[in-house]
Amino acid sequence: MSAPADFPRSFATVFGIQDAEGLAALFAENGSFHCLTGQYCDGRPAIAKGLAAEFAGLSRMARLVSGKSAWTPIGPGAGILHQRYVVTGLRDETGAELPRVAALLTAVLVAKGDGWQALTATFAVVET
Repeated sequence: MSAPADFPRSFATVFGIQDAEGLAALFAENGSFHCLTGQYCDGRPAIAKGLAAEFAGLSRMARLVSGKSAWTPIGPGAGILHQRYVVTGLRDETGAELPRVAALLTAVLVAKGDGWQALTATFAVVET
């Protein structure tokens, strides 16, 4: 990603196609991610594994609709992203669709040689 503003769109697109490896690639090799299901993953391989489990369960048909976004620079080549999404298509263990929920992605992004990556991120359900 050439700019931090590309991150929310990339996150939503890759989440929507259930690509755990693609989502993990948005993170630094030693990045961390707190998933929508509450699972904490440390390191890109663990992020991919955790997301694969999420895509096999609750989020197997989920899609993200982007909402309001805010970017706060915290230094040269670094900042905090807050991105609101509406999550649709979540499924319970029987396969029944759950009501849509509001979620917030909060990520610390840094500019690396090959673009912007997340050092850490939390994706959590929020009340509207």
